[in-house]
Amino acid sequence: MTLHDDTYVTDEADGRTWRLLLGDSCERLRELADESVDLAVYSPPFSTIYVYSPSPRDIGNSREAGEYLAHLAYVIRETYRVTKPGRLACVHIFDIPLTKSTHGRMGLQDIPGDIIRAHEAEGWIYYGRWTIDKNPQTQAKRTRSHALSFVTLERDSTVSRPALAEYLLIFKKPGDNAVPVKNDVSREEWIAWARPVWLGIRDTNTLNERIAREDADERHICPLPLELAERCVRLYSNPGELVLSPFAGIGSEVYTAVRLGRRGVGVELKSSYFHTAVNNLRNLEKELETPALFGELES
Repeated sequence: MTLHDDTYVTDEADGRTWRLLLGDSCERLRELADESVDLAVYSPPFSTIYVYSPSPRDIGNSREAGEYLAHLAYVIRETYRVTKPGRLACVHIFDIPLTKSTHGRMGLQDIPGDIIRAHEAEGWIYYGRWTIDKNPQTQAKRTRSHALSFVTLERDSTVSRPALAEYLLIFKKPGDNAVPVKNDVSREEWIAWARPVWLGIRDTNTLNERIAREDADERHICPLPLELAERCVRLYSNPGELVLSPFAGIGSEVYTAVRLGRRGVGVELKSSYFHTAVNNLRNLEKELETPALFGELES
């Protein structure tokens, strides 16, 4: 895959309760008004392990961690600007494996720690973290990780290590929250959700990404599990409020916000992802309108 395509296009699409912007988040977030967002939910591009697009503007194409974090700082800063005081940002992230061929050593890069420090540097308060449990057998098959294999365990267990968990980091913008969030989370749900480790989150419960994949893509895209987005939206926003995804991808966070009666706005750099997100949102609108139409016919 060629990582030197300077082609840059912008576009925009919207519906009754959503808006999607095609372009660079570092630039297009500037179009949003100060303190206009009630909640941000996103999964940033993962540097060095996934190839999302050939654009040099793509944060995921950063050559090393310092460059990646410097680029991400612009988005963190803009997200802070547009978020209302006392409101939250939920960031989905995980450790990145280091390889001898790329990094000169085997190990892990503490991306969650880097993300926490990057947010704190821009004024955010690190507020909490959920650990998302992962099935080691499924992960071993998908990633072909030698560190998880039985063969490695039996040959030299000093090479073995646990499966890589994922994390949902919570950041709060300083200040008083002017509008308390009155959520619909039941006590039974909160008993489970308040645990620091979330079990049973299905990786397969995502929007269908197949038509967003291009021939030039070397590796897969990884849409956010819809259940993660749903928990964030239900916990931390009121119906009718605005949810932002600065890395919209195929639209998972905006889609979830709209489905749950919120408004959504997202920014996406890659054209094919953007158009898939638009289709996902338009199809959702049709689904949400159908019961109303039947109701009108019956009345």
